[in-house]
Amino acid sequence: MSIWNELSGIDYRHAYVETGGFKTRALQAGPEDGEHVVFLHGTTGHLEAFVRNIPAHAERYRCHSIDMLGHGYTGKPDRPAEIPLYVEHLMAYLDAVGAERAHLVGESLGGWVGSWAASEHPDRVASLQLLCMGGTKINPAIMERLKTSTSDAALKDDIAFTRERLRLLWAHWDEELGEELTRIRYDIYHHPDFQRNLRNLLALQEPEARERNLLRPDRMGRIKAPTLVVWGNKNPLGDVPEAEAIAAAIPGARLEVFNECGHWPQHEKADLYNPLSLEFLAASSAT
Repeated sequence: MSIWNELSGIDYRHAYVETGGFKTRALQAGPEDGEHVVFLHGTTGHLEAFVRNIPAHAERYRCHSIDMLGHGYTGKPDRPAEIPLYVEHLMAYLDAVGAERAHLVGESLGGWVGSWAASEHPDRVASLQLLCMGGTKINPAIMERLKTSTSDAALKDDIAFTRERLRLLWAHWDEELGEELTRIRYDIYHHPDFQRNLRNLLALQEPEARERNLLRPDRMGRIKAPTLVVWGNKNPLGDVPEAEAIAAAIPGARLEVFNECGHWPQHEKADLYNPLSLEFLAASSAT
């Protein structure tokens, strides 16, 4: 089965949207008059991270899974990618598609960006879902692991390095879908523009840059949007106490931990995540 078969039952559009001077690759689906839900992937990820989630959400919501600035096939600015730059790009995307407000679903880096956006632009964020979010700590060992594994995957020809980079995200590897995602990511990583931009994409894995972009408790305390924190109990990039601290820092946040799950709960545990997300969105829309 192809990951794109996940989308076979819905009407969707693979689009490039002019966004603040950059073309942004997006997967769009769902009723045009529905509330907007924007899905944001992790570091050096791409929109395919959410193909298992779009069909369930597109029954009611106008869904957008995007390649964030500098990622995937979206335009690549010639400067280090730090959180305010990602937020600026996200706001430009919302403007471009006519979304005054949106529900944000962010995995890893995407949650970091979504949280920052919610703290800076509370009128634009209807709700927030943080899936194994990063950005609250400086852990040199994990940062080095991400830099090394991603650099190997992008700069070495052997596809095994790309596979190992993806395996890092799963508690239990899905052979069929994992292999297709590996091929997709290999092609992205080995595009010349991506390779030239790699250092900029990994900027937040440098201690000095990460320090000035950290999501500190005072910033998280300013978030007014209803917030759902989702974590995997086998997340290799952050343990459950980190999730508990995030939920405690954001007023009224709800925490859900999935067992036997790694860093991609929306993909690895889609059967649990999708109904949880839809329940949360419905409750957030009602407030």
